[in-house]
Amino acid sequence: MDSFEFNKIAAAVLITALLLIGIKEIGNSIFKTEKLEKSAYKVEGLEKTTKSEIGEPKKIELTLKPIAPLLATANIDEGKKIFKKCAACHSIEQGGKNKIGPALWSVVDRKVGSVEGFKYSNALKNYNKNWTHEELNGFLHKPLKYIKGTKMAFAGLRKDSDRANIIAYLNSMGSNPKPLK
Repeated sequence: MDSFEFNKIAAAVLITALLLIGIKEIGNSIFKTEKLEKSAYKVEGLEKTTKSEIGEPKKIELTLKPIAPLLATANIDEGKKIFKKCAACHSIEQGGKNKIGPALWSVVDRKVGSVEGFKYSNALKNYNKNWTHEELNGFLHKPLKYIKGTKMAFAGLRKDSDRANIIAYLNSMGSNPKPLK
């Protein structure tokens, strides 16, 4: 390649770069953007909070059907299939390690926010309840709405039957399963 051909290629690259920069600058001068005071689209659960607001969890009452009647006919095998959505973040084996979320062995009737070695949000640490079937039902329906301030980034399970099946499965995965009422 002689120097004349190299100069043509270099000039083409330079002109293209200058053209792109020029188009960008012209566009920026025509369409001025201003920073909004607050977001135009609010994402639930991602509000900025101060340290004083984090102290006490805010529980929102959801109007859900009681889970107890559905637990009587819940299918543990279906619950195991549904749990695959949870397995990326939670272990279910006895002695299982914490992952992104805490280990869930013997979760039913365990105190909320009590797994050793897992760093819970203040909302879950201060919740002061046990994971009963009804508490699990509400939390699994819409975690971010049920306990405001939780770090669990899961949309939830909309179907009552799915929640009943997974609660039955979680109940079976413990050293002392509770009766399904």
